[in-house]
Amino acid sequence: MSERKQAAVGSDEKAVNSQVPNSLYEVRKKLHVRSITGAFTNWRWILVWVTQIIFYGTPWLVWNDRQAVLLHLTERKFYIFGWVFWPQDVFYLAILLIIAAYGLFFFTAVAGRLWCGYACPQTVYTEIFMWIEEKIEGDHNKRRKLADAPMSGNKLAKRMAKFGAWGLLSLWTGFTFVAYFSPLDELLRSAASFAFGGWELFWILFYGAFTFIFAGFMREQVCKYMCPYARFQGVMFDPDTLVITYDEERGEPRGNRKKGVEPRSVGRGDCVDCGICVQVCPTGIDIRKGLQYECIGCAACIDACDDVMDRMSYPRGLIRYSTENAVKMHWGMKDILAHVARPRTLIYGGILVAICLALLFGLATRSDLRVDIIRDRASLGQELSDGSIENVFRLQVMNMVEQKRTISIDVAGLEGIRIEGQTTIEMPPAGAESINVQVRAPVSAAAPGSHPIMFTIAVEGDDSVVVEEKSTFIMPR
Repeated sequence: MSERKQAAVGSDEKAVNSQVPNSLYEVRKKLHVRSITGAFTNWRWILVWVTQIIFYGTPWLVWNDRQAVLLHLTERKFYIFGWVFWPQDVFYLAILLIIAAYGLFFFTAVAGRLWCGYACPQTVYTEIFMWIEEKIEGDHNKRRKLADAPMSGNKLAKRMAKFGAWGLLSLWTGFTFVAYFSPLDELLRSAASFAFGGWELFWILFYGAFTFIFAGFMREQVCKYMCPYARFQGVMFDPDTLVITYDEERGEPRGNRKKGVEPRSVGRGDCVDCGICVQVCPTGIDIRKGLQYECIGCAACIDACDDVMDRMSYPRGLIRYSTENAVKMHWGMKDILAHVARPRTLIYGGILVAICLALLFGLATRSDLRVDIIRDRASLGQELSDGSIENVFRLQVMNMVEQKRTISIDVAGLEGIRIEGQTTIEMPPAGAESINVQVRAPVSAAAPGSHPIMFTIAVEGDDSVVVEEKSTFIMPR
């Protein structure tokens, strides 16, 4: 080739290369996931039904003539069936978050990403949205053809129907989410006249929009790029963690063959290389390449492979729940379960049980009455005309039950000490009251300085509820 031609070819290659964009991220290829049936798919749909019945149904439950579960931000009270929690009870929320964290550590160490595959909201709503999509647009092949086809009346009608169904479900999901923080009856009245408050409307649209986008369009991208759990799960896995595995020793070398053919007789493994395990994967991975961080443990590939094995008259379990050690050493389920109790799981499980017991003990021994006593800093102690010394205290009393109560207040600790004026408080159900209390003592009751006293706050008619709070009484010099 002449130098002129070589130069021309080189310039053409540079021109072509200059037109190829460099991207930091993988170009997404839209997945049209194939539907499958099987035991694990059934369990996944059972969890979809259970979680959504709980989520959508809980705001409609009634307890003591009010919403059973209501995290009422305006009143700053959390109602959970018979319990009423105040902002001062925030440590219970902290304990619940710790329990959730250790529960995630424990179950991940034992059985991998079960939460992701069966109960994560992203998985649940993606399953629901894909079911709607299949009912409107057809199976995975029809959906792929529809996506590749030019816009037409039929395509537009199906897309509008699908987006409309997604949109209604998303708005109802946002409405239900807000119903946990704002009374449902008020939201229903607002919906009837479309007169939502600003923040209520914002959160309905915000939560609904994210449901629509995440479950309808982003889908596996959320699991692969946005969810932090996919990134740090590796540090919680070990060779005895139960995960979805492909039995490479049994399956390779893969290849096509006729039904009923003994694979070893044609120099093949049990895998017929049908690719259905990839087609049913919601994140689009090939489990035959080994465990990958994108795998959410949904077991759709197990159901797909078992179905193919049944049709080929081969044993099930080419793809199965197993462990790295079990596959390597050919363990059965009995040996796998025997290795569940190991130092990591015992530590996680022990801490989890201890925290749960501590939470239950704290709730069981939680007082029905809460009292905070604050000294009036403006007057530490003053002498009155009758020769007595007066200190003023502010009492913050919280009634933790949903019934009216009469609260009596008494004080002791110095000779002749007494409360001047109001000694009882009428408490509303699940209410709080704040009063100033004048406490007086004879000047001869104690030397100048600070002296400990004890307030006793009791519920009239219920001797089991008594709260004692310490404070100090100042005798001026």
